[in-house]
Amino acid sequence: EVMRYTLDTAPYPEPVLAFAGALTLQALLAGRKVRDAMDNRTNLYVLSLANSGVGKDHARKVNARILYEAGLADCLGTSFASGEGIEDRLFVQPATLFQVDEIDGLLMRVGQARDARHEAIVSMLLQMYSSASSIYVMRAKANQERTVIDQPCLCLFGTAVPKHFYESLSARLMTNGFLARLLILECRGRGVGRDDTERPIPASILEAARWWADFRPGASGNLADWHPVPHRVPQTPDAEAVFRSVRERADAEYARCEQANDPAGMAIWARAYEKARRLALLHAVSVCRDNPVVTPEVAAWAGAFVEHQTRRMLYMARHHACESEFDGKRKRLLDVLDQWRRQHGDEWMPFWRINRKLPWSNREHEEVRDTLLHQRLIESQVLTTGRRGRPGLFYRLAPTSCATEGTA
Repeated sequence: EVMRYTLDTAPYPEPVLAFAGALTLQALLAGRKVRDAMDNRTNLYVLSLANSGVGKDHARKVNARILYEAGLADCLGTSFASGEGIEDRLFVQPATLFQVDEIDGLLMRVGQARDARHEAIVSMLLQMYSSASSIYVMRAKANQERTVIDQPCLCLFGTAVPKHFYESLSARLMTNGFLARLLILECRGRGVGRDDTERPIPASILEAARWWADFRPGASGNLADWHPVPHRVPQTPDAEAVFRSVRERADAEYARCEQANDPAGMAIWARAYEKARRLALLHAVSVCRDNPVVTPEVAAWAGAFVEHQTRRMLYMARHHACESEFDGKRKRLLDVLDQWRRQHGDEWMPFWRINRKLPWSNREHEEVRDTLLHQRLIESQVLTTGRRGRPGLFYRLAPTSCATEGTA
């Protein structure tokens, strides 16, 4: 229903953005109120990638309007000032949805290690994600006893431009568990524009949001909000068998990455099963909030969704993530040559075309070229072309290489 309303009121409707917004809204509403058989909770970190002009802000506006009209405006956050700020906010409001635009700027600063403040933000996000089913012990303050946050539910709905996001990734972000906690959804393109999109929020959506706001499972009195006892959502025996199959496939991929000494793949596949269970839990409570049940169809959908998303995320991250600025230039040249080969086959690409796409200094071009030649990933030669027979430098990918260096 939230997706339908978002698409009906968007100046440029985009289904992926509508889905991401609705998913994080449901994750917040059910936060600290439901759990599954393994005590998984609903807190999710969802990142939607879309180019400028697609309409990344509309889904955020819909979520804000729904929460405001349901009396839950205090559950909204828009940015991260510091790790301590996140901690203090969750102490006051243990279930919070942060809707952050251009999150790639934060990741780029972390990857470049230029500001410890941004590193602390990512560290806090890592801790909060894993503390949803337990307690989080807050930092010690002067003249104040240490306090705890009981079952914090931090949900994140981030948006970014695909090119900027993937260029902001670093090897450290791929291996420290942050990328593994994300659900990355890529938008296909801009929708068809239209006028007259103003609509009131349907009463059924507001009624559902208020129902979740008032829902207090397993506890009563003034401690219900401080120490909730979430309702355990059951799963059928067939669903349990499907989950077992999902876990076995994820474990097999983890073992394959471990054997190949691939720490990034290990980190990301290690979280796949957990994310599948969280998505299945959200699916079940969205279908029937009064008596939710995880069925085999729900488990199969969640498993397939996460497996596809994980493979796509690994492919894109390995293609773009860089260990250093030089490694980034190296991958950009490989990407340019890969695009050329897709269009022209094994023809040689003249250097002047490369230089237009990558306007580096001559020294930078020489260093990158020599490195890739030594790695046998590209070939280069001087050819004589044109009527006057002027010699020119030409590049192409080595016959056995590809821009992704074997990760496709």
